[in-house]
Amino acid sequence: MAGTLYLCATPIGNLEDITLRVLRTLKEADLIAAEDTRNSIRLLNHFNIKTPLTSYHEHNKYDKARELVEKLQNGVNIALVTDAGTPGISDPGEELVRQCYKAGIMVTSLPGAAACITALTLSGMSTRRFCFEAFLPADKKERKCILNELTNETRTIIVYEAPHRLLRTLEMLYEALGERRITVCRELTKRYETVFLSTFTEALLYYQENEPKGECVIVIEGRDRAQMVKEQQAQWEQLTIEAHMALYISKGMNRKEAMKEVARDRGISKRDVYAAVMK
Repeated sequence: MAGTLYLCATPIGNLEDITLRVLRTLKEADLIAAEDTRNSIRLLNHFNIKTPLTSYHEHNKYDKARELVEKLQNGVNIALVTDAGTPGISDPGEELVRQCYKAGIMVTSLPGAAACITALTLSGMSTRRFCFEAFLPADKKERKCILNELTNETRTIIVYEAPHRLLRTLEMLYEALGERRITVCRELTKRYETVFLSTFTEALLYYQENEPKGECVIVIEGRDRAQMVKEQQAQWEQLTIEAHMALYISKGMNRKEAMKEVARDRGISKRDVYAAVMK
């Protein structure tokens, strides 16, 4: 029988956050694949776990995933751990999971710590709807595209950042999104955990004077939906209804469809649109 891949969530700081199920699985697995074996060995030594380790990281994720899948096909049970938190979230684990499913290997996830969820619940922001962007891309064009997409995002936004890049990232987010309420969570679950509720302006002033330390999660207020609709309606109202209709007709809509869209954009009835056009 083929083995199983276990995605094992490990603590993001406080070692007491590991689950009993993860501890048992790490002990019983035939092999542990770790993003950084030097980091993971400290965790395993703390809990007296002797299971063999192998490295699986961003720079070997494709070739090593094929090697691990072959082991799984031969009946080896493998536990996957990341440096901290849940494997597969903003780390190479997603590639191994993809290859396992392609090969028909069973995958199961053992719930536990995740910095994004921990920060969200601490942020004081709306938690009903949120989007997770992890680390913003290093590539300038890709990053600009992502920031443009976030401009009209109404859900709470979660972004990861390293301390030495925090100030620059806050500047870029402020330039793209404008003033927003934000919460910067630092050193989550650790001794010097801080949760800084502020705005972009306040955070920029603070971190210009105080060098950030420790891994950070930035939680950003989504754009106000009602205000956004109001602004969009104001933009449409700069056009005459006839010009607004012509815009949609030029995109291939018939008059009935265009009339419906114009009414929705402007917050008026189709009857009002018809009356204006007939004039």
